[in-house]
Amino acid sequence: MNDHNEALAVFATGLKNAHAMEKQALSILKPQVSRIENYPDMRNRIEQHISETEQQIQRLETLFDRIDEKHSGFKDMVLSVGGSMAALSHAAAGDEVLKDTFANYAFEHYEIAAYKSLIRIGDHLSIADTSDLLRQNLEEEEMMAQWIDEHVGLVSDQYLALREADQQAKR
Repeated sequence: MNDHNEALAVFATGLKNAHAMEKQALSILKPQVSRIENYPDMRNRIEQHISETEQQIQRLETLFDRIDEKHSGFKDMVLSVGGSMAALSHAAAGDEVLKDTFANYAFEHYEIAAYKSLIRIGDHLSIADTSDLLRQNLEEEEMMAQWIDEHVGLVSDQYLALREADQQAKR
């Protein structure tokens, strides 16, 4: 296999992983947003990110078409089930909103690293508009990570205030 074919195979695998990663993100975020009651800013931002994630999946599918590949239904399913299980495990916790915030922060950084890698490989391959589509996904992930970073203290303060007032704090 020549270098170009090898890089293309790595890129295709990376796209499949990214597609499954975004499906997993939806399986984590949708249950979270349905349960958030006392954190309206967080609820609104997660709803926005769900919409962004759906657009990211569409961009990835555009890239699959460009390289004549398809996403992996198996990877999508496995990671979605894993995401759903993670969401369920947090729902049982007394500090659900805090655990969700921490997990979302970590997951956003995982996505950021994945997109940075795909952009680099895509640049190597010089496939038209590949980097532009991936950079849109990367920017949305970076904005979400920044939002979480800026709000983790506020969510913690609000959680504590609700607990001290003997109100529903976990979500």
